Amino acid sequence: MGGNAAGSIAADAPRPASALSIAGSDSGGGAGIQADLKTFAAHGVHGLSAIAALTAQHTRGVTAVHVPDPGFLRAQIDACFEDFDVRAVKLGMLATAEIIHAVADALEHWRPGALVVDPVMVATSGAKLLADDALDALRSRLLPMASVLTPNLPEAELLLGRRIGPGAEADAALADLLALGPDAVLLKGGHLAEDEVIDRFGSGVLRASFRSPRLPVEGHGTGCTLASAIAARLALGESPPGACRLGTEYIAGALAAGYRPGRGGVMVLDHFWRFREA
Repeated sequence: MGGNAAGSIAADAPRPASALSIAGSDSGGGAGIQADLKTFAAHGVHGLSAIAALTAQHTRGVTAVHVPDPGFLRAQIDACFEDFDVRAVKLGMLATAEIIHAVADALEHWRPGALVVDPVMVATSGAKLLADDALDALRSRLLPMASVLTPNLPEAELLLGRRIGPGAEADAALADLLALGPDAVLLKGGHLAEDEVIDRFGSGVLRASFRSPRLPVEGHGTGCTLASAIAARLALGESPPGACRLGTEYIAGALAAGYRPGRGGVMVLDHFWRFREA
């Protein structure tokens, strides 16, 4: 019966908006592909995934990383674009230069309408997730393609090659990140020594700040979730500044409603907090 029901749908029927995450898998379920798919679902977007790395990971850290063959990664990406209405792509953990080049080649071929680049380099636990030779590939191949770049402070410092302080230094860093080629940048403020979390948005024509209370918790998967929330909003037709504002509001609620499923001290986000409030 189920097969007949599916077969009754016209082949030319409108397809729902889809968002694709090209990122690492988190076996602990709090970050990476797992967090991205939860976030897409919470925003009413069909979630797709192409796994660029596998991690053995829990709330206490990353114990092992395996990077699949770039050809298989490309096959995953092609399969998604060949069948779904991919409105936005979110990039997360891309561990090697070879993987970055494979992803860039695929995106140049398929040319998605929106690309959110979360330059994952260091895990919440402090484990390094990006090989040394991959940084130049990230700068040269992916940043110029980005609709929105979403670095945190340590990632922005690696991209710019200098330390960044609060206030005017963070404002200047935002401009310098834009000079690397993305259409827009959301410089996340969680690591900055400021009384509240100030996420700084910049594009060629607009500057804005999104502020939220600083909570006394350490969240797991916050960067992945914020970038995928922005991608979901872009897939639904929101503008980059609007998508970033709504994304920061979503992440603040998800963190405030977070919980601890493991023995580690980090908080896993509640991606469906809005449904529980209702």
